[in-house]
Amino acid sequence: MTDQSVSIVIPAFNEEKLIGRTLEAIHGSIPAFSEAGWETEIIVCDNNSSDKTTEIATNLGAQVVFESENQISRARNKGATAAKGRWLLFIDADSVPTKELFAATLKSMQDTRLAGGGAPVEMDIDHAFGRKLAKLWNRISRFFDWAAGSYIFIERKIFEELGGFSTELFASEEIELCKRIKKHLKNTEKRFRVLAGPPLVSSGRKLSLYSRSEMISFFFKTIFKAGRPLKSKKDCLVWYDGRR
Repeated sequence: MTDQSVSIVIPAFNEEKLIGRTLEAIHGSIPAFSEAGWETEIIVCDNNSSDKTTEIATNLGAQVVFESENQISRARNKGATAAKGRWLLFIDADSVPTKELFAATLKSMQDTRLAGGGAPVEMDIDHAFGRKLAKLWNRISRFFDWAAGSYIFIERKIFEELGGFSTELFASEEIELCKRIKKHLKNTEKRFRVLAGPPLVSSGRKLSLYSRSEMISFFFKTIFKAGRPLKSKKDCLVWYDGRR
């Protein structure tokens, strides 16, 4: 692939309910790249699913690779190893990008001062607590330039130089990567920047699958234990217990 190329990488664990929607949205949004003469490819990393994730992804034109160890970082990294594009764009399997978001992303990729970035997020459901969480996260994300894991793009060369996402973490690996990216770029002319908009629409299913008390409990446990629960798959069950 040429320098004007993007590899879209999607980690997926038992995502048969939503990955079709995500891939259809991606196909509908890719013209933002192709109309500008950019090449694209779609890579789904099946993270040891037991449902029809691979079948659906294959039928919708994605290249599928497999990662047997159930961890989001490993799935994203495995997908990246199969990528050929100059740029990597990581999108979660329960998210819905738009052509407008891809166009804004392309503009950032064409800016020689930028090495990557992310996007604000909004929920696909009308949920008061979810709206507050998304609003709070978007403020934090823009202030620190921490990209949400559901949408993060970076030059593949830099991603490889940094060794990808940390396999020590089972959650918040995207924030840890953003910190390393910014440190890596500190003495260069390039920057990592979260877009002001448009937003990525992401699934709010966790808000119905998990109680508010479960989520708040995890949040405070992480704070009081200085982040140690992020290194334990058992403590990060919100991402790994298979509720869909």
